Amino acid sequence: MTETDSARDRSGQAFTLFLTGFLVLFLELACIRWFAANVIFLQFFTNVVLLASFLGMSCGCMAAQQKRDWLELFPVLALLAIFAAMALLGVYSHWTGMVVDVGNQTSPQEIFFGTEYRNPDVAKFTVPIDLIVAVFFILIALLFVGLGQRLGRTFDAYPNRVMGYSYNIGGSLAGIAGFSLLSFLRAPPAIWFGITCVGIAWLLRSSGKLTGPRILAMVGVVALVMVPNAKQTMGGAQTSWSPYYSVEYNPKTLGVTVNNVGHQQMVPFSLGGASYSLVHLLQQGSGGAPFKDVLIIGAGSGNDVDHALRHGVERIDAVEIDPVIQGIGINHNPDRPYADPRVVRHIDDGRHFLRTTDRKYDLVVYALVDSLILHSGYSNIRLESFLFTREALSDVKRVLKPGGTFVTYNYFRQGWVVERVAAMAQDVFGCKPTVFSLPYSDKIATSSQVGFAMVMGGCNPRIANAFATRGDFWLNRLPAQNIGRNGFDQKPDALPPAERADWQRIGPATITHDTGTLRFATDDWPFLYLQDRLLPNLTIRSMILLGLLGIGMVFVFLPKRQSKERKPLSIDGRMFFLGAAFMLLETRAVVQLALLFGSTWLVNSLVFFTALILILVANLYVLTFPPRKLVWHYAGLLALLAAAIATPLDMFLGGGTLWRYAVPCVLALGPMFFAGVIFARTFRDSANPDMAFGSNIAGSVLGGLSESFSMLLGFRYMLLLAVAFYLLSAWTSTTRGQPSTKAA
Repeated sequence: MTETDSARDRSGQAFTLFLTGFLVLFLELACIRWFAANVIFLQFFTNVVLLASFLGMSCGCMAAQQKRDWLELFPVLALLAIFAAMALLGVYSHWTGMVVDVGNQTSPQEIFFGTEYRNPDVAKFTVPIDLIVAVFFILIALLFVGLGQRLGRTFDAYPNRVMGYSYNIGGSLAGIAGFSLLSFLRAPPAIWFGITCVGIAWLLRSSGKLTGPRILAMVGVVALVMVPNAKQTMGGAQTSWSPYYSVEYNPKTLGVTVNNVGHQQMVPFSLGGASYSLVHLLQQGSGGAPFKDVLIIGAGSGNDVDHALRHGVERIDAVEIDPVIQGIGINHNPDRPYADPRVVRHIDDGRHFLRTTDRKYDLVVYALVDSLILHSGYSNIRLESFLFTREALSDVKRVLKPGGTFVTYNYFRQGWVVERVAAMAQDVFGCKPTVFSLPYSDKIATSSQVGFAMVMGGCNPRIANAFATRGDFWLNRLPAQNIGRNGFDQKPDALPPAERADWQRIGPATITHDTGTLRFATDDWPFLYLQDRLLPNLTIRSMILLGLLGIGMVFVFLPKRQSKERKPLSIDGRMFFLGAAFMLLETRAVVQLALLFGSTWLVNSLVFFTALILILVANLYVLTFPPRKLVWHYAGLLALLAAAIATPLDMFLGGGTLWRYAVPCVLALGPMFFAGVIFARTFRDSANPDMAFGSNIAGSVLGGLSESFSMLLGFRYMLLLAVAFYLLSAWTSTTRGQPSTKAA
């Protein structure tokens, strides 16, 4: 081979590493979005999709020396996985006798909104979510085996591993940037999977394995993901992809469905929806002046804004995180509340807005805030989790005027959630909140199921005193123009007289404490919907099941024999534990920076992008200044982790710009540089780069499963697991024959 041919060959390998990095990251994000939207309730377990992609890539790297080319199977596997998701959704949508059991939704340890609409106790056929998760865990993992195998083979062939890894990271950066751009443009899944299939086709063509049937199968993949949208469009519904959801708007019912779960419905003021007016009616009915300045967090399609405008509000800051849902309210709400000049629209995370606004309000409303989706594929928190913490209510207190009112209402499902919110409000505001239940009840038991509940906090005793002196409040005694023709959405006129009265009567409820120790949600433990500091039974079962499936797949793909030219093949212990620890670092960074900058999709993308940049910088450092010893890098890494563990998250919620943003960013992202240097140096010296890289990614699966311990430890002390993994990586011998951390 001439020097020119050799250079051309290296150039082709470098491009393959770049393209594979792009496709892995791009396909991973596409799968997280699409499968969460189309596999019923998988939206609450999107970390499963992330872990499946890591597992598949790991197995592919380990299979680098196999004769079978797994990339050839990608078109068929993708077609199978997407068809399985659509088939399951079709059966669930059309057969009401089928129930998906999500952690015993009738009496759950953790609440998942929308799961309670079907009762497993009376179901004709019940499928545990564990089984659904397991099936799609394997199906999605298999999609990434071919890309991982191509990556492992190219790493084996490329002479400079650290430079090759840098090309791969460059591709990953392009992948996340490209997918973020498509999210901003609200591109549909056909575009995502179309780009992926073009990239796969190029890789297959470069190896001479792009055949007509495979092209046809990939065309089928793109066509199949368009089917739900076409079906909904023919039915009159309009579907858009926001950066968070598949959002379907039905103009006939004015309803909004996200990821195939009912989310909200626009109710014209003249037809009802008095629950949106309730706080204003109580304020005026108790002799108070109308609220002037109002902040509505979770403004959605505009119901709360509409009703506030009807009661004399002078200015409304309407905060909504999802631009598509707000756009539906702007364009389709019959009362056009967003067109009123008194309304100022904001696309932002509610907690971020609370922390950064300088305005003061008479009323702050959490308006049916329930996101129905996880904040990211890396952690178990939801988009609204940082709104329902003790520190968040302190932010609410800061923006309230003296004597101002805070109100949150929702279908909270369980009495212990209402109790937790009420107790946090009392602790922060220093005054006992007023709690209402609809239909009316004078008691809310913490162990019982509840429907609509409202918690009114702040130190304005007017409403509580009014109930004490004037008795309960009756909606049917108000003029119809104040509440609409039907009062509440439940249309109480259709109920028996005895039940009808409970829908018209508003009175304070007493919370009966009959469960274990009450625990506040905090920024370190932001789990409002988790009953206590525990690992729910569903989580434990899932960890065991996914762990066993992961071990089984690794065993299947792990090489059983070695060639004479290669070192013994086995899991690389150091790389494995480095992967596990780094996964926890990423999780912690995502959570901490979401708290600082908001739980928006853009913040998530920037965090992942920054992490990859730090890895790239670490690679360049190793290439330019090859470290002879890693002991000092381990020391720097562990020192930063110790500082992060010793520093409570709420320390950064005040102070100047340097303290509020720069210091926590260093604590969150700084360890990634040291971890990147340790990885690059270890990878450079590995005898079997395919096995080393595969072991590292396999370790990421362990790290992802370990993230569940944040429910028990909180995110601050979860880093103790990362420290343990890094210590194990320093202690564990790498694949036989490898140098130690002190070697040159």
